Amino acid sequence: MKFFVDTADVKEIRDLADLGLLDGVTTNPSLIAKSGRDFFEVVKEICDIVEGPVSAEVTATEYDKMLEEGRRLADLAGNVTVKVPLTLAGLKTCRTLSQAGIMVNVTLCFSAPQAIMAAKAGATFVSPFVGRLDDIGQDGMQLISDIVQIYNNYDAIRTEVLVASVRHPGHIVDAAKMGADVVTVPPNVLKALVHHPLTDKGLAAFLADWQKTGQTILGR
Repeated sequence: MKFFVDTADVKEIRDLADLGLLDGVTTNPSLIAKSGRDFFEVVKEICDIVEGPVSAEVTATEYDKMLEEGRRLADLAGNVTVKVPLTLAGLKTCRTLSQAGIMVNVTLCFSAPQAIMAAKAGATFVSPFVGRLDDIGQDGMQLISDIVQIYNNYDAIRTEVLVASVRHPGHIVDAAKMGADVVTVPPNVLKALVHHPLTDKGLAAFLADWQKTGQTILGR
């Protein structure tokens, strides 16, 4: 499974990229607005830090303008993935851009039929929002299971399932069990994956025992 981080905080992205465990980044207009910086500067800087796909979202809602924005975003860097909404105009834009060899992330997916349409349009990624479905009493992870099953039925489908709106590590584990291709997570959730109280307890015990010996590894 690939790990993307869902943020426009360049410092957070740089720190996570230094770990060597980051495969890509997703952004949206809301996240970039929080940075208080110029949209294009932020996207270009992120693309310089991360070798993998960096999703940058269009803001237009009509096909012609959406396509124009998508092409401009794609010109920023070779690893830009143009992010479009799962609407008819978004799917048409996806089709045009994907046929031109541009990566496209179709976002705001909330149903299996929508995911089928995204694949038909040639999306590189489809982004089902599991947390938002959970918020309204639906089973977000069941949607992931359904999409993975459907996509696996057809060798011609190359669209990757990018699990979005992830709220906790359990979402990530469940997505991995189901065979999802990618998860995109906020920095705090990504960091939480490594924590366990027994790890901390065990490390503290090892260090306490070592300190009693009075020895050092680098002191000789």
